[in-house]
Amino acid sequence: MTAAGTAGDRLTGRDRLLATAVEYVAGHGVGERSLRQLADALGTSHRMLIYHFGSKEGLLVEVARTMEVRQRDLLADLARAAPDGFPAVARRFWAQLADPALWPYERLFFELYGRALQGDPGALPLLDGVVDTWVNALAEPLRRAGATPEAARAQARLGLAVARGLLLDLLATGDRAGVDAAMEQFVSFYESGSPSP
Repeated sequence: MTAAGTAGDRLTGRDRLLATAVEYVAGHGVGERSLRQLADALGTSHRMLIYHFGSKEGLLVEVARTMEVRQRDLLADLARAAPDGFPAVARRFWAQLADPALWPYERLFFELYGRALQGDPGALPLLDGVVDTWVNALAEPLRRAGATPEAARAQARLGLAVARGLLLDLLATGDRAGVDAAMEQFVSFYESGSPSP
């Protein structure tokens, strides 16, 4: 048995459903599908989705969280592998985030984020760590690049706000050249030392 097969065999039913849902969202988005329609598309029953995730919103929040974890893992990998400093990491990471393959997940994230901010009980769990986990992840390569812990956290929060704002712009306008130019302008500030508080 291969190592990959062994790891796959250890997945729980919940993990398998979540992995299937992540792949489904990539190919189809979510739209206005009901819980039953999602269950049919995932090859399970609505009762199993409720058992594992509590609701349709619970499933979608877990899909969004899974993608957030994958993106933070990618950031960490890029930062470890980059001998050429934080601006190069930021450029590579932005290229990944702006890839159209991620747009279905980003639409889902922003939809859930908006609903959570309106107090939707099903979406509220998304807010748990939605800023701090990213500030921590982004601050680490900035600290390694020489920023003080306080400056690194402030720069990380600013970077998170810029990236999320530009992703919203990209999803609304489709203007990849425009948002890429704006991100390049932002990243170039790091090379000149401008973002340091």
